[in-house]
Amino acid sequence: MNRRSGAGQQRRARRSSLDPRPPGAGGPDAVQRQKLLRVRGRSVAWIPPVALLAAIAAFDWNTTGEFRVISWVVLVPGIAAAICGVWGTLVIAALALGTFVLEDNSWPHQYQTGLPDFILVVAGGALAVLACVVRVRGEQRMLHMRDIAETTRSTVLRPLPPGWGDLEHAAVYLAADSEARVGGDFYDIQPGPQGTRLLLGDVQGKGLGAVAAAAALLGTFRESAYHEPDLGTVAAHLEVRMARHVRYCAAVGRDNDADADRFATVVLVGFPETDPSYVEVVNFGHEPPLVVTPEGVRSLPAGEGLPAGFGELAHGATPPTLRVPLTPGETLLLVTDGVTEARDAAGEFYPLRERVAGAVAADRRVAEPARLVRYVRDGTLRHCGGRLDDDTTIFAVRRHRREERSARSPFTSVPPGAP
Repeated sequence: MNRRSGAGQQRRARRSSLDPRPPGAGGPDAVQRQKLLRVRGRSVAWIPPVALLAAIAAFDWNTTGEFRVISWVVLVPGIAAAICGVWGTLVIAALALGTFVLEDNSWPHQYQTGLPDFILVVAGGALAVLACVVRVRGEQRMLHMRDIAETTRSTVLRPLPPGWGDLEHAAVYLAADSEARVGGDFYDIQPGPQGTRLLLGDVQGKGLGAVAAAAALLGTFRESAYHEPDLGTVAAHLEVRMARHVRYCAAVGRDNDADADRFATVVLVGFPETDPSYVEVVNFGHEPPLVVTPEGVRSLPAGEGLPAGFGELAHGATPPTLRVPLTPGETLLLVTDGVTEARDAAGEFYPLRERVAGAVAADRRVAEPARLVRYVRDGTLRHCGGRLDDDTTIFAVRRHRREERSARSPFTSVPPGAP
């Protein structure tokens, strides 16, 4: 395996313990197939074609002259081409040709298959090597594209360190396109002098246009959430950024596709540094978050605002900033519509609040962010039979339980003008 694909595997190994892909999504790929054909770090892909070659040779040796099967060795290089590398396929093709020549010449002249089968074995081996070259190049290209997709995903959805922003958090992202691994859902946590701000959103549509819009909103959030003292101002920046992005798409000639009408539902949450008893919430038409505690589940107020990108319809007004009680130890659960709109075989939506409430009643530990995210992920996949029709994000956060909390976050020691 080349150095590029090996680096990709190392990056994939550093993912969160919450596997972001649905079980079995995408089927066995090149990397998984390579792992299946290795024992203690050594490739054993050569064993099946060599075993088949030996079986054909033994069978031909023990048959009568009227029924020769040695020409069946033409199948061996084809099998090698599907599972071995180029050099391995070339060696096995040569071995098959040599076996054919030795085996055929060991018979009396009247029973030899002769030149036509010799040409068949030579041509079969050459075509197998060519097919292997094409397969290996395609796998390398696929691995390269997956590395690019992984880099894009880690740039848009950057890894969040444990305890980032003085929050205990867990998240899982399930792309509807399991190979692309990135879509229009986005989330982030940004600590700053005024406390920690959290963002979760869902861009309308799919594809690269949705990814570009998500990246634009995340970039604006990461800057304004750090510098702006008022959460409503951060929300205003997001609305303006979405409108600018739509205008840019129209200016570059993409006004005939979904980019011209792009919008995003967004939930913006602020955790004030000075008072841990409440959070501030701005909701741009998104599904209201749930507050999950060992005692039960409650919903935050539904968003009164329009999605980001519809500011002109609201005459420039942004949704109001709501102050909601949320004490340390209470978990805030935010999801995108990939969860709430997941359907079972009967067409029923996934009953998120009821299922979470039942799980917490049965086991209080489900209210912990990591357990909660895992429970919702598994429940969503079971409900829809593993078939995701939309990108799905599940995000759970809560303040750390502490007897003594520092008066200010470590990030406040950074001057406001610093990067």
